[in-house]
Amino acid sequence: MNGIMCIDKPQEMTSFSCCALLRRLTGEKKVGHAGTLDPMATGVLPLMFGKATRAIPLLPSHRKGYRAVVQFGYQSDTLDIWGNLSKTGKPFPTLAAIKDILPQFRGEILQVPPMMSALKKDGVRLYDLARQGIEVERTARPVTIYDLQPESYDEQTGKLTFFCECSAGTYIRTLCDDMGRVLGCRAVMAELRRTIAAGYDLSDCLTPESCRLLSEEGTLTEHILPVETAFLSYAALTVSEAQAVRFCNGGELSAERLSFVPPKDELVRVKAPDGRFLGLGRLEQENLCVVRIFV
Repeated sequence: MNGIMCIDKPQEMTSFSCCALLRRLTGEKKVGHAGTLDPMATGVLPLMFGKATRAIPLLPSHRKGYRAVVQFGYQSDTLDIWGNLSKTGKPFPTLAAIKDILPQFRGEILQVPPMMSALKKDGVRLYDLARQGIEVERTARPVTIYDLQPESYDEQTGKLTFFCECSAGTYIRTLCDDMGRVLGCRAVMAELRRTIAAGYDLSDCLTPESCRLLSEEGTLTEHILPVETAFLSYAALTVSEAQAVRFCNGGELSAERLSFVPPKDELVRVKAPDGRFLGLGRLEQENLCVVRIFV
C-alpha cells in the first residue's frame, strides 16, 4: 500500500497515535507523518503509507497554515493555556493596538524555540528537560511569516483569533508570547488548528472516526491519495518506455533525448508514456538522475 491520507487530528490525540490507528486499520506496517502536531492542536496531519514514506524529506511545500486563538493578559511556562497559567493583571490591548504591532511579525523574523518543543539540546529533547524543571538557553532561529491576519477579537475577554501562514519550524505559541510581550500584557496560545500542511488542506482530511467506519465498510483504502499528489508543484516530464525502464532501474537519462530539459538542480516528476508516476529526477550536468523511485 503506497500513498497518502490526510487526517483531521482531534485534540488529545498524538501524531504517533494517528499513525498507530491507521497502521491497525489498513494493515500497512510502514506509516509515517509529515509534520508533528502537538496533542492539544487539531487539524491537517498528512500520513504516508508504504513507499510514500520516502516522500517526506522531499515534500515541496513547507508552508503551513494555522488558525489560532491567543489569550492576552496571561502567562504560562508552556506559552499556552495547558501549562501553569496565571493572570498578569494587565489590561487587554485594543484591536487597534494589536493591528499596529502585527507588521513587525510578518516576513522573516527570529524566534526563540519554546522549551516545550521536540528540539534537542546535547541529545536530549527540550520538552524532557522542561518536564524536569530545567530551562536551557536556546538560539533564536529565522522563520518566515508569509501572512498574519486578525479574524476576530473580543475586547471583553482579550481573545484574538488570527490566521497565520508560515514556514516550517515556526512556533505559534512563541508567536503568541512575543505578541503579548510587545503589547506589554503577556499572552498565551488558547487554541491551535492547522489548516494547511504539505500542500493539503482540511478539505482533503478524514477524521479518525470516519476512518474507523470506512474500515468497517472495507472502503478505507479507496481514500488513499496517490503519492504524486504531494509533488504536483513540480513540473512533469514524460519519458519513453525505454527511458522509463532505464530510470526505474536507477539509470541516468541523457538530457539530449528528453522531451524537454528541466532547469538544473530542480526536481521533476518523471512519468511513463501511459501516465504512471515513476519518481523524482533532477538534472545534474547533462543527465537526468534518479532522486527517488516510487513504483
